Amino acid sequence: IHSVAFNFDDMAFKANEYLDKVRGEAAAIVAKAQQDAEAVRKQAAAQGHREGMQSVEEIVQKQLATVLPALRQVIQDIQDAKQAWQKHWDASAVHVAAAIAKRLIRRELTEQPEITLTLVREALQLASGSSRLRIHLNPDDHQALGDQVEMLIKELSSLTTAELIPDGQITPGGCRVETQFGIIDQQFESQLKRIEEELA
Repeated sequence: IHSVAFNFDDMAFKANEYLDKVRGEAAAIVAKAQQDAEAVRKQAAAQGHREGMQSVEEIVQKQLATVLPALRQVIQDIQDAKQAWQKHWDASAVHVAAAIAKRLIRRELTEQPEITLTLVREALQLASGSSRLRIHLNPDDHQALGDQVEMLIKELSSLTTAELIPDGQITPGGCRVETQFGIIDQQFESQLKRIEEELA
């Protein structure tokens, strides 16, 4: 019988080497498990994120489907109101301008009554070719400017039968000439009214 000598140092080294190997394999298994778990977690998170985003998008789309028509209607109402306001403002501005113009004209007529003669001259020129004229003047203008209007008639319509008529319906400074072809209204109010209608 041969005796076997035990080398405890060698046995301890081998044991430690085996233990280190087992520890390394165990650490590798744990690391692999952690990697797999992380991959699964990320996949689940991504899937949940996609599902969450899809759910959010569906909710947003449903809300937009409800809100957008109302929003479009609000925008249209605002545009309509703006256009109506603009139209009202334009008309108001025209009326104000016409009122100011009337005041200025009255003042000018007071300072320059010969303006009436200019209007009569223009009317007679427009009525050239008419065989008969009826010229209506405001009574005050007829009294103050009648002789000068008669002179204009002789100058511009010598071959025409003309009648000069004081008319209380004619505003001061203006005149109205009737011909067989129609009426020439040279009253400032009538002219301003036509301008207002065109601009409004």
